[in-house]
Amino acid sequence: QVQLVETGGGLVQPGDSLRLSCAAAGRTFSTYAVGWFRQAPGKEREFVATISWSGMNTYYVDSVKGRFTISRDNAKNAVYLQLNTLKPEDTAVYCCAAKRTFPSERYYYREADYGYWGQGTQVTVSS
Repeated sequence: QVQLVETGGGLVQPGDSLRLSCAAAGRTFSTYAVGWFRQAPGKEREFVATISWSGMNTYYVDSVKGRFTISRDNAKNAVYLQLNTLKPEDTAVYCCAAKRTFPSERYYYREADYGYWGQGTQVTVSS
């Protein structure tokens, strides 16, 4: 069982930055692909970014390319999402999800592919 906990959310102004963290407890994270998803009020949850187990491969939704960066530190059992140049439309609850994939370097962007989910952290972008 993998337990995921997200931290780092908050209230920021447009143009600001945040770094979200997804920490794993209960099992090593290093063999899992991880995805970040977000859900805005009144909207369906959407894919944001994903990273393969080693960090070799990453993939982003078009709306965040060039602004968000996903990375991981397997020694610390953590995955990060750096959010730069935030916009009001980035306001949402951000959740991380994990899927054991080792040794494949595939990444996944469908919710149904992931078996483990965190509770999420709120990101609010407002002036």
